[in-house]
Amino acid sequence: MKVLRKLFRAMPKPTTDGAFSPSPLGIKLGASSKTNFDGGAYAKRFDGKQNRILMICTEEHQMIMANGNKFSTGNHPVEMGLPMLHLINAGFEIDVVTPTGAPVAIEMWAMPEDDTDIKKLFHDFESVFRNPGSLVDFVANRMLLDPMHAAIFIPGGHGSMLGLPHNPDLGKVLHWAHNAGLHTLALCHGPAALLAAKDNDPFLYGGYKIAAFPDTVDRKTPLIGYLPGPMPWYVCETLEEQGMEIVNIKADKSVYIDRHLLTGASPLASNDFGRLAATTLLKRVDSAT
Repeated sequence: MKVLRKLFRAMPKPTTDGAFSPSPLGIKLGASSKTNFDGGAYAKRFDGKQNRILMICTEEHQMIMANGNKFSTGNHPVEMGLPMLHLINAGFEIDVVTPTGAPVAIEMWAMPEDDTDIKKLFHDFESVFRNPGSLVDFVANRMLLDPMHAAIFIPGGHGSMLGLPHNPDLGKVLHWAHNAGLHTLALCHGPAALLAAKDNDPFLYGGYKIAAFPDTVDRKTPLIGYLPGPMPWYVCETLEEQGMEIVNIKADKSVYIDRHLLTGASPLASNDFGRLAATTLLKRVDSAT
C-alpha cells in the first residue's frame, strides 16, 4: 500500500515544524489554483451604521490526528476569502479576531495561486491577519456595548475545530449574537465552533439544520494523503449528537439558512455562501429601515 501511495503521490508532505501538509494528489483533488468567484457585484451597498462583521479565526496551526501525526492546518484561504470579498463588496467591514489575539493560522498550502482576487485580499489583510484583535478583549470590553456588528463569521478549515469549539468567550459571543438577533455565518468545518455554545441544556442550536463538511469525506481523505491520519473527532457526528441536522451528503456547493444561522458545505460552496451572506444581511438592513 505504501509503495502504491508513493507511486500515485499520495503520501502527506512533511513540514519543517514536524507536521504534514496534504500530498500532491490530495492537493490536486481537494484544492484548486483558481476559485469560482463571481465578481461580488451588488446593485446596492450597505451604507448604514451596523456595518461590521466579526470574523472569528483560529490561531491553532496543528491538529493531532488519531494516529498521533500532526496535520498542518488553520483557516482555509478560500473559505475565508470568498465570503470576505462578497461582504466587503456589499459595503460591510471585517473585524478579525482570534481567541487570544495571536496571528491567524492559515492553510497556505490551499492558497489558489492563480486567483488574483484572493491573492490581493490576503495581501491587503496581511498585517491584520498577523495582528488580529482578541476575542477575550471583545467579550470583556466591547460586546455588550457594541451596536456596530451585523453578523459573526466563522470561516472553515480543519483549524476551526481547534481552540474554538470549547472556548468560553466564543460561547458568550454566540449567545450574544443569538439573543441580539445577529446572523451567525459558518462554513465547511466552521460549524464545529458552534459547540462553544453548549454550556447548558438545551443546546443553543439544537434542532437547527445546517450544511457542513461531511464526515464521510473526512474518513476517506487519508487514503489520498490529504490528511496524515484519521480525524481525532468528526464534526457532523458530534453536531448531530447535539440535535442538529446535516442537510448535505456530499462536499458540494450546498448552502443553507435556518433562522439566523447561515452555513455552507465545503470550499466549493464558498462563493455561493458569500453571496447568500451578503444578500441576507442587505435584506436584514432593508427590513430594519
